[in-house]
Amino acid sequence: MQTHLLLEMAAEAIGDREGYTTVEGGLSYAEAFRRAKGGANFLSRFEGDKVVFLGHNGPAFPLALYAAGLAGRPFVPLNYRLADADLRKLVARTAPSVLIADGTMATRVHGVEGVRVVTREAFEAACVDDDNCCAELPFVDQDIAILLFTSGTTGDPKAAVLRHGNLTSYVISTVEFMGAGEDETALVSVPPYHIAGIAAVLTGTYSGRRIAYLHSFAPDAWVQLAHAERVTHAMVVPTMLSRILDAMELLKIELPHLRAVSYGGGRMPAAVIERAMQKLPNVDFVNAYGLTETSSTIAVLGPEDHRQAFASPDEKVRARLGSVGRPLPSLELEIRGPDGKTVLGPRESGEIYVRGEQVAGEYLHKKVLSDDGWFATNDAGWVDEDGYLFVEGRLDDVIVRGGENISPGEIEDVLRQHPSVVDVAVYGLPDDQWGEKVGCSIVCADPRPETAELAQWVQTRLRSTKTPESWDFRAELPYNETGKLLRRVLKVEMTKDIAA
Repeated sequence: MQTHLLLEMAAEAIGDREGYTTVEGGLSYAEAFRRAKGGANFLSRFEGDKVVFLGHNGPAFPLALYAAGLAGRPFVPLNYRLADADLRKLVARTAPSVLIADGTMATRVHGVEGVRVVTREAFEAACVDDDNCCAELPFVDQDIAILLFTSGTTGDPKAAVLRHGNLTSYVISTVEFMGAGEDETALVSVPPYHIAGIAAVLTGTYSGRRIAYLHSFAPDAWVQLAHAERVTHAMVVPTMLSRILDAMELLKIELPHLRAVSYGGGRMPAAVIERAMQKLPNVDFVNAYGLTETSSTIAVLGPEDHRQAFASPDEKVRARLGSVGRPLPSLELEIRGPDGKTVLGPRESGEIYVRGEQVAGEYLHKKVLSDDGWFATNDAGWVDEDGYLFVEGRLDDVIVRGGENISPGEIEDVLRQHPSVVDVAVYGLPDDQWGEKVGCSIVCADPRPETAELAQWVQTRLRSTKTPESWDFRAELPYNETGKLLRRVLKVEMTKDIAA
């Protein structure tokens, strides 16, 4: 099934319902499908085998995504926050292609060989041109729907391949067709080049839920738009949620229509989700864990799981608030040992493997699925006796001290419980005796506690081998635009300091 059929189905079932909106106005599903066809005819006139999108959130994004599908060309959204040199390198890798750019961004990528640049304004004008909208589209058969470049923190970004079948399998297995009420609106502020942004378009269309776009995230603007548009559903990353709660208090704005908030993309501090549940007691919270290579979500901690864990006096049940829930029923998930074959039991830490129709497990020119369809996520984790999955972080981030594997997240959770700790990142640093030692970058409120006090805090709750030996105090920690802690950036900086 092709992804653009999701929009065609919505146009036929509820064509008059508004599907997408921003401050510029709304767009019904029927009109969106008509414009996507117009955009597809426009794009088909250009040479090239890909459609690249370089821009902010807004109705042009879903139109370009569906138009690319109708034109039979892979859709490639790019990170506009990259430095010009890095951005142009990525653009060159998409050639031959046609690139749709926000007007202010077009000049950054002009002149790249094999890439035709058109402005978003030109694309939007073509989408409403009657000659384009009424023309018949030629039949095309393109299996690749999306190419998403990874962040490239350890080398050149890789292009993850998501096929139409992967994406539609995820949507159909997790969303009820036209299951949303006419009053439901989802607020999307994650960037278009993130898998969550892609998933929001596809699931919103299939469910019939209107999408309100925020061009780029700012907490005050998020709260104001959520209030003005009577937003019922939203997806955020952990760093966004904390700032949204602060903005609500500062602006004295309540969100009475908000019913459901999903979060993911990084580790959620227990204090933040507990504060959110207290501030928004009528909101259903969902923790969604997934990867680009798995077409978004593979495990979910649902609203009832949140409430049971939050209220339970049982430490094991309460700990589930730090889990990502259980795997989707349409998937298989295993925790495997270092050999990649041995399946581990409850509470044994290893690498997370997943298998299912939505799992792409593929990069451009490189398939990484095993022969029997399993994908190694490179995430470390474990499951409890009831099947709840706990993600410890990237395997690359696990600290190996004297042969012992130490999870940074476990130490971070303990330090965040200290009343003076605002934010923290733990990582491994080179050590001649043990191979690696535990390093820590930390943000503290004034007055700043002594390192001896913080070390004692960890040691009494964990043990000495998990107590940081290197302490780095900062005003703030580095995060990328989707809320992921850039742990490896800190590790590189601190390793250089040790060498110096």
